[in-house]
Amino acid sequence: MISIVLIVYGALVFLAFLLFLPKLVGIFYGFKKFEKYESSVRRKIGIIIPARNESSVIKDLFDSLQKQNYDKDKFEVFVIVKEKGDPTVDMAREIGYNVTIIEDQTCKGDALDGFFMSLPPEKLRSFDVFAIVDADGILDESFISELNNAMESGADILVPRKIAKNFLLAKKYRSLNSNCAALTWPMVDNFGNALRTRVGMPLNLCGQGLTFKREVVEEIGGWPYHTLAEDYEFKVGGALLHGFKCAYYPYAVLYTEEALSHKENFTRRVRWLTGFRQCDKKYKKDVKNKVKSEKRLSFGTAEYLFGILTYLIFIVATLLCVFTGVGLCIYYGVRHEHLWRYALYFLVLLPIGAAYILLFTYTLLALCVSRKDFAMITFGERVAVAFYNPIYIIEYLFAYIKGLYIIKTKQDREWKPTARITENEEYGSKENKA
Repeated sequence: MISIVLIVYGALVFLAFLLFLPKLVGIFYGFKKFEKYESSVRRKIGIIIPARNESSVIKDLFDSLQKQNYDKDKFEVFVIVKEKGDPTVDMAREIGYNVTIIEDQTCKGDALDGFFMSLPPEKLRSFDVFAIVDADGILDESFISELNNAMESGADILVPRKIAKNFLLAKKYRSLNSNCAALTWPMVDNFGNALRTRVGMPLNLCGQGLTFKREVVEEIGGWPYHTLAEDYEFKVGGALLHGFKCAYYPYAVLYTEEALSHKENFTRRVRWLTGFRQCDKKYKKDVKNKVKSEKRLSFGTAEYLFGILTYLIFIVATLLCVFTGVGLCIYYGVRHEHLWRYALYFLVLLPIGAAYILLFTYTLLALCVSRKDFAMITFGERVAVAFYNPIYIIEYLFAYIKGLYIIKTKQDREWKPTARITENEEYGSKENKA
């Protein structure tokens, strides 16, 4: 029985490995140098900041906008709030930034859609590019100028490089969970979006720093994406179904805040995965119809429809092997047969150990490709990330399960706030509920 289970487990893992080969190629491309563009054209760029109840952290972002080395008359800042009494309103207007109040917003997508719908057509046409920046971010001083350079790539949608804002602060503003969360970005961008950029596939988009041409807004009619993962919805409903060209551009850098506590960190991951599931329910039929009408399966649609298959096969194979092994351990133990040891070693410890080693190796590669960013934290912190991140990745399974429960119980209708951190004593405590 132990041999049969091992054979089945080995066959499923080998199948998962074959399906994972394209992603292995993606890891290779993550280490290749990206082409850097220089533009002689100064495009008009609109910076959009959804800022509902973000007054405790937004000053850092405003300060970084003031330090941009791009022509001041070539970019304009728009701040979106929910209530007139939000302290952010006065803070933004004092600097000269535009404020839009969208009172009926329940999620980030509502705020963005309300903003674009409120923008007069002639005002919209005065911009070449828009970039969405979350209120908890900080921009590198060349961020906007590099976005302008990146438009020379011909892309309709751009994804910038993201580094943890926590890395810029004192060590007390970092934690093992926030450091592991920071490693998510090189995994997504360097080990996925780098290859997708080169082969012309839709990227995995992140709302933080998401940049797109004005023509994209005109074609999709504002911002018709209102799930809890409006950026992923933009990938499917926009880039995939509309055929927009995407590009990852690592020379445009921004710093994004990562939650300190495990609870807040897990809450964010649940929200993302809940949104992903919402998008699947909303768009999977449309993507399948696209394949039928075009009579071809592109790399982008294949990844969307089957990309998760390799992970599911590996997870299911590992869980079945472990659960069967535990059952056999009990069975043989009750019968006082020495085979319980073999069941424990080969069916329980072996698959768990193999999964950990694979994720540990993947983590080391991610740390290597982002070594300049992670050089900003201590060596001890990097070692801790290397050993803990495999467990952090496995937790996504539980976050996904919780997301399914949230959707089934219809608790997925509104964005819920998570904790913020700031070093600005003037605007609140070190960790604030936004």
